[in-house]
Amino acid sequence: MLGSVRMVAAAGARLHGLLCAVLLVVGLVAAPVDARADDEADPEPDALAFGAGWFDIIKMRDNAAILNLEYRSDKKLWVFKPMFGMWASSEGGFYGYAGIRMDVYFGNRFVFTPSFAPGFYHEGKGKDLGLEIEFRSSVEVAYRFDDYSRLSLGLAHLSNASLGDKNPGVETLTLTYSVPFSKLLGD
Repeated sequence: MLGSVRMVAAAGARLHGLLCAVLLVVGLVAAPVDARADDEADPEPDALAFGAGWFDIIKMRDNAAILNLEYRSDKKLWVFKPMFGMWASSEGGFYGYAGIRMDVYFGNRFVFTPSFAPGFYHEGKGKDLGLEIEFRSSVEVAYRFDDYSRLSLGLAHLSNASLGDKNPGVETLTLTYSVPFSKLLGD
């Protein structure tokens, strides 16, 4: 049993490392692609993203529903854009985070977005992740509409990067709709 738990924990750590590597490589390789969408002819606005999904989708031991709210800035720091958000689970868990994301465009409609964010986790009656500080690595695939709103499916991994005595990690799957602030405000 302990061997199985260690194998699952090692697989989660490898997934976290892989997602971080993908974020770095895509950022370095796709910088010219990302710059295309941020010129004056095609400005990407800041947005508010609303999501719903499932917590612990791989191990399915402590699964719960989650609701997510995220601010996505239109400001750029090299090829990255700031974001911050939070989610709450049906088990009373909470995760607040701030980090960076990067949009990689495939044509005018499809967007691949890797992101990374450290944050604060409170388990509530849910899964103990071993530490209050957790790191979120995620990838998202979105369809972008004419008004710059997006419908996306995202997979994220939370881990304390083995900073705690325990590091089980967890994966979430979220369906998200992001709306530009200009549309929310009626501009």
